[in-house]
Parts: sequence; structure tokens; C-alpha cells
Amino acid sequence: MRDSRQFTRRPLLAALIGASCVMPALAHADINPNFFGYARSGIGSTAGGGSQTCFKAAGAPAKYRLGNECETYAELGLGANLFDQQGTSFDFASRVAYVTSQANDDESLKDDGNNIALREMYVTGTNAVSGLPEGSTLWAGKRFYKRHDIHMNDYYYWDLSGPGVGISDIDMGIGNLSLAWVRSSGSDSDNLPDENQRLSDDTIDVRLTDIPTNPGGSLQLGVDYGRASLSDWQKDYYDDTGVDYDEGDKGWMGTIEHTQSNWFGGSNTVALQYATDGIITSNGNAVGRGSGSLEQEGDMWRVLDHGQVWLVPDKLDMLYTAIYEDKNMDDNSGRKWFSAGVRPTYYWNDIMSTAVELGYDHIEPQSNVTGYDGGDHHVTKLTLAQQWSAGRGAMVRPTIRLFATYAKWNGDAYQDRDAEGYRQAHALDAGAGPNNVDFNDTDGLTFGAQMEVWWGS
Repeated sequence: MRDSRQFTRRPLLAALIGASCVMPALAHADINPNFFGYARSGIGSTAGGGSQTCFKAAGAPAKYRLGNECETYAELGLGANLFDQQGTSFDFASRVAYVTSQANDDESLKDDGNNIALREMYVTGTNAVSGLPEGSTLWAGKRFYKRHDIHMNDYYYWDLSGPGVGISDIDMGIGNLSLAWVRSSGSDSDNLPDENQRLSDDTIDVRLTDIPTNPGGSLQLGVDYGRASLSDWQKDYYDDTGVDYDEGDKGWMGTIEHTQSNWFGGSNTVALQYATDGIITSNGNAVGRGSGSLEQEGDMWRVLDHGQVWLVPDKLDMLYTAIYEDKNMDDNSGRKWFSAGVRPTYYWNDIMSTAVELGYDHIEPQSNVTGYDGGDHHVTKLTLAQQWSAGRGAMVRPTIRLFATYAKWNGDAYQDRDAEGYRQAHALDAGAGPNNVDFNDTDGLTFGAQMEVWWGS
């Protein structure tokens, strides 16, 4: 009897094992992986000796980037369409980012200044929710969410990226509605006994996009509301220590943005933003980043314009931007920032081009800023680059470029070292790359080569 049961089970076991091997193959037979990403790397030196210095105005949230990037940075992404039947599709995407100091062949990502980070890991389901208009997309996970940036200075003025959930592109007739809940965290090391006891910041994002306004023009409206999500023990701790979190832990931002296509052969975007209190972050982005403070009160408004135009079709195009931002904080830790830049590029043929970038940043700080002194200062940066690219156009990549960059600023680059031996920034951001300029320098020159590439989506 025992032997007969063994013989009858063996064919069944073999069939199950065979099916388990075939089923994954069948389930994934039509999956085509998608490889996408971005990378830049190069070599540079500073006139007078030392590796490349990058020129950024102290207190500015961005710098003009052509011939002014001192690191190796890469984002490598993998994704796939996992299901596509009867009008419904599910897609997966992931992205890992790397940054090193661009100093050696072997650079450990565990060293100070080097890093590896998980940036995206999410799934989208298009037409997954019945009853909603066609094209509506449900999503959940960690992702870059509808980011708005200026390429010339890598400035993200509307960035809600992080872990979250939402549904986007619901056709409302007058435009597409998107709703999202995204979380970020900050460390309140000034108040909490352990800086690893994180503060969770929740942001609700509501946008109405693609509102037609004029031929080739569309409007986008957005409101973001964010606040710290405190646990009971954190509230009790703050109450016991006298920290007032009633106002500084929350805030909102409104955005009005107009984009015009067919603008001298390119496009133009103008945006106006206003934000209050806890949603104003110190790193330049106004939404979606933990500020690490519950007592941040004040307001911010920002107006900007940026785009690309063809001055001579197929021969000469130009990127441009202008930004004015005023952060008026109750504790006087804010500042006014004005920035303007242009990058004209002349195309000798389909491969070779010459680009010139001129950028200017002016900082007017309030009296209680940290990390740099409180004097007004400005930085002007000029770059000449000879480029070889995969076609014509300012946004065509890959590109290999040779560059020379000159920058001039008012006053000293840095102040004297403080009691702990650290430099205090004056005109230049001390964290903008190797500091291979002297304390009392008022200008600097760098030169080098760089590659830049992006691919996929």
C-alpha cells in the first residue's frame, strides 16, 4: 500500500513541478523590460591648482550648471509593462541614484560625500478604477511625482517626490484632475532627544492641468497642504519642553503656471507660487521636503519664467530663465534671491555645437541666516563649451563637451575659519565642490571635460 501511494504521487508531483516552471514563463512571456536613466561625469581643474571648483552663490538654492558640476552622478532605472488587457495596463518602475566626488577610479559609496539612494519604486494602473474617465491612472509607491524644474540650473520649484499614493489625469472636461498624498520625514535634532526619532510630514497635492487657454497654451493650477503628523508621545514631549507646534508644523502653497508651445520654435513657462510656514523648506524646493522644524513661520512668494527658443531655425537656439524668490521668515532666517541666465548654442552641423552660458545670482539675506554671513552678495558665471551631441537642440543627449568657466563675485569668497576650524561662506557656497580658491579671491577660472546623457523615460 505504501509503495502504491508513492508511485501515484510521483507523477502528480512531477506535473506540479513542471507546471510551476511553465507558469512563470507564460506569465512573463510578453514582458519587455524598460531601461532608463540619467548620468553625468567628467574631469576638471581650477586655474592655480587643484581639482575643479564649482561656483554657487552662498544661500542660493541652485547654480548654473554648464561647466559647473563637480561630481559624478547617475540615475539608473528599470521598469516593465506587466499587464495590458482590455484597455487596462499595469506598469512597474524603479530607480537607483549614485553620486561620487569624481576623484578616483575606485570610489566607495560609503565614503563621506558619496552616496547611493533608492529614488523610485512604484506601480501605476491605467484605467484600473472603473467608473473614471479613460486615461485615469492609479499609483502607489515611491516616485518622482509631476516634478517641475528649470534645466539650466537644475532647480526644482515644484517637487512632491517621495512615497505616496494617488490617482492622476482624471479628465474633467476643462482639464485633468490629479490627487496625491505624499510623505517625507525630517529630523528635529534641536528638540528631540534622539535625531533618529523622525518627524513625518504629510502633503496633500491637488492639481488641475492641461486647461486650454489660447492656441498652443495651457494652464496648470495646484494647491498643496502639508503638516507634521506627530505621534502622541511627540506631542507630549513638545508640550513638556515648551515647544509650540501649532503653526510652524503646517503650511500650504498655491501654484499658477502657464506653458506656451510653438513659442519661437520652442516653449515658454511662467509660474507664480505663494507658500506659508512649515511647507517652506530650506533647500530651495517649496513642497514635499521635511523641514526638520516645527516652529517655522513666515511666507514665501516666487515668480519665474523659463524656456527654449530658436533664434535661427536649426542653427541657433537658446535656453533662458529668470527667477525672483522672497522668503520672509519670522525668525529672520530667510532671504531674497534673484537669478537670471541664458544659454545660446550654435550648431555647426548635426553633431558639433558651441554653447555659451551666462548666469547671475544675487542673494539678500535676512539677519539670522546660518551657514553664511548676512551680507548681500552676488556671483556671475560665464562658460564656453565645445560640444559633440546626438543631434541638434539644447535638450538632445548624449553630449560630450569641453568647457572653460569663469566666475566673479563681490567681496571675499569665504570668511576666516571659525572656532572649530570651518570656513564661513561669504559669496561662495562652501559645499559647492572642492574649495580650491583662496579666502580673499574675488574670481576664479576652471576648465575640463564632461559627458551628459539621458535615455528612456
